[in-house]
Amino acid sequence: MKRITIIATFVIANTLMATTTTSRASLSLLLRRSPPKLRNSKFFPSSSSHFRPSASPKSYPCPIWSSSFSFCLPPRSTSTRLPFRHFSFSPPSMSSAIAAAASDESLVSSNPLLQDFDFPPFDSVDAEHVRPGIRALLQHLEGELEQLEKCVEPSWPKLVEPLEKLVDRLSVVWGVINHLKAVKDTPELRAAIEDVQPEKVKFQLRLGQSKPIYNAFKAIRESPDWSSLSEARQRLVEAQIKEAVLTGIALDDDKREEFNKIEQELEKLSHKFSENVLDATKKFEKLITDKKEMEGLPPSALGLFAQAAVSKGHENATAENGPWVITLDGPSYLPVMQHAKNRALREELYRAYLSRASSGDLDNTAIIDQILKLRLEKAKLLGYNNYAEVSMTMKMATVEKAAELLEKLRSASWGPAVQDMEDLKSFAKSQGAEESGSLTHWDTTFWSERLRESKYDINEEELRPYFSLPKVMDGLFSLAKTLFGVDIEPADGVAPVWNSDVRFYRVKDSSGPIAYFYFDPYSRPSEKRGGAWMGEVFSRSQVMAQKGTSVRLPVAHMVCNQTPPVGDKPSLMTFREVETVFHEFGHALQHMLTKQDEGLVAGIRNVEWDAVELPSQFMENWCYHRDTLMSIAKHYETGETLPEEVYKKLLAARTFRAGSFSLRQLKFASLDLELHTNYIPGGPESIYDVDQRVSLKTQVIPPLPEDRFLCGFSHIFAGGYAAGYYSYKWAEVLSADAFSAFEDAGLDDIKAVKETGQRFRNTVLALGGGKAPLKVFVEFRGREPSPEPLLRHNGLLAASASA
Repeated sequence: MKRITIIATFVIANTLMATTTTSRASLSLLLRRSPPKLRNSKFFPSSSSHFRPSASPKSYPCPIWSSSFSFCLPPRSTSTRLPFRHFSFSPPSMSSAIAAAASDESLVSSNPLLQDFDFPPFDSVDAEHVRPGIRALLQHLEGELEQLEKCVEPSWPKLVEPLEKLVDRLSVVWGVINHLKAVKDTPELRAAIEDVQPEKVKFQLRLGQSKPIYNAFKAIRESPDWSSLSEARQRLVEAQIKEAVLTGIALDDDKREEFNKIEQELEKLSHKFSENVLDATKKFEKLITDKKEMEGLPPSALGLFAQAAVSKGHENATAENGPWVITLDGPSYLPVMQHAKNRALREELYRAYLSRASSGDLDNTAIIDQILKLRLEKAKLLGYNNYAEVSMTMKMATVEKAAELLEKLRSASWGPAVQDMEDLKSFAKSQGAEESGSLTHWDTTFWSERLRESKYDINEEELRPYFSLPKVMDGLFSLAKTLFGVDIEPADGVAPVWNSDVRFYRVKDSSGPIAYFYFDPYSRPSEKRGGAWMGEVFSRSQVMAQKGTSVRLPVAHMVCNQTPPVGDKPSLMTFREVETVFHEFGHALQHMLTKQDEGLVAGIRNVEWDAVELPSQFMENWCYHRDTLMSIAKHYETGETLPEEVYKKLLAARTFRAGSFSLRQLKFASLDLELHTNYIPGGPESIYDVDQRVSLKTQVIPPLPEDRFLCGFSHIFAGGYAAGYYSYKWAEVLSADAFSAFEDAGLDDIKAVKETGQRFRNTVLALGGGKAPLKVFVEFRGREPSPEPLLRHNGLLAASASA
């Protein structure tokens, strides 16, 4: 998200990995947020109350961690309106004000983007609304900004409150269309967003470079009352001053104009990069008619491939007899790499995946070069040596500290990773595999799965029936109740949704409703971006509270791309997909359970980027907690709980190939840091040369010479993680140490677990960006973080000691 969008989008990038991306924002960046129907069935044939289909109001219109992923328009009927208005994102008079400012009032009166709404009209917004809606809104907000600059004073009521109201309107509206582009993409929507994007960027730069606003924030900091401000307010002011400097406010006019051109171009390039990855992923389809080519693939995968074939016009396709259609979408690609005995098929898919968006009209190579060139130019304009230094100004770490952590973890991971490969070769040889002496990239995932099955007697496909989505969500919500004292209940029908599979939930505690969230679980390759993420719809805010209420409640959306239901079965999940849901829910919890009433530092806002993964990675640990796992692992047909011996094997397998998986993440982080510190665009090395060089120390099997992984590395070129991918490991240290607090208290002591959970809620989840993350951690843990729990959880502690 550039330095990022307030619709803080968390993305598991659709590269050969499986971690999630995150975003945080301060005020000057609030606005930078970065179809054929595949199936027509009810969400789940399940008795779970959380997943009963219900009619939604209708207007008339997410670590790259996977251990195996080497991867009309009439207004809405008044009958659907809510009886309360505390979710409205703007004062009731806003739509009429925009209409008055707009050149064509008729365009505004029928535009769902410009109406006052309780929840976004996701079902009503179409591409035709984007251009007139955004332009009318920008015209109105420009007038509001001019008025604020004339009347601004260095006080909360005369500066921060009107400014928050001003930016909230655009951040919410832009968030709606940006979200729809991610989950319901069409060429028309893309074109509309592309047309108005420069105008939106121009406004946000105008806002971020406002001298009257900047000077008012500085006056607050320099006033005698500074020390009496709360820590949250001080953090807010400091962040706005720092962000203004990073937005070029201190530059001379000529340099500021150059800076603004760079920002406009970077925004355009980022969007184009993301679109190319999506289009390249959609472009690949392999039709298979020979059953022999599918040997080794489990029934769940065959059913998914047959379902894809039916959607492509092969009406008589069946799981047993085909034909089958394989794509590069995660739920399709991964089973082939794990289970297909057909080595040639694995190689074909691997090469296709690693070359996505690297040729023809979709080639991202030149885009990457230009992005890196412009980021370096931007850094130089701001007085920094490289872009990594710019990135680190808003993070906990420094370039040196990040590099130090990566090297410490790399040295602890290298030896175990080398041994992992030797173990794999030995096992493949024992099975009579011809390729055992020359295992390569399209072999490791397949043979890793076979070794894991042999060593731990665990077959991931055989576990799927125990992880049906309804039961997983029931167990996840029960855990949230135990740890944080919140109840989560279905609220389908309260808010419009963008797809019939999307569910809507209400979050409550003893005080009543405190938040809401959407959940969009399934892969839809023809229209939905890959990966998984959590996004902000509304933030908690006292300023944005409606009349008669004290605060606007937060609303989030969780988006995943997991295996959809096949036939009359519910979605049967892999264990990795279970971890992904827990991960994204951790992000959502930090957004929803915040106690900060200052909207600009509530939830994930203003949280340093390298700390924002703490709650998400923390929640993943509970997937291995016995009581939690047993509560979700119920056979979807018989109701039988996962056998105890299988749980123990799953626990033992947690550290299987931990060195290899750690090293893979470290490769991505090291490559990211190298490209943004030492790489010289247009110099003697190409981006692919840098990739090969970094891989010498971070990959046991060197990448192929034609490896073009970077062309799909959306995290750093389209997802806001530029010079920040190390954050996953940085936050992993924090999250592992946070979970160790529960281990110290006693995981079997329910009273201690609840007390520790409340402390976690009252610190990590509640304080948002209003307190420095290190202070928050110390307040929860009683000391500064230690890497020991992470190395212990990964089985690498001994290796670290000897490194």
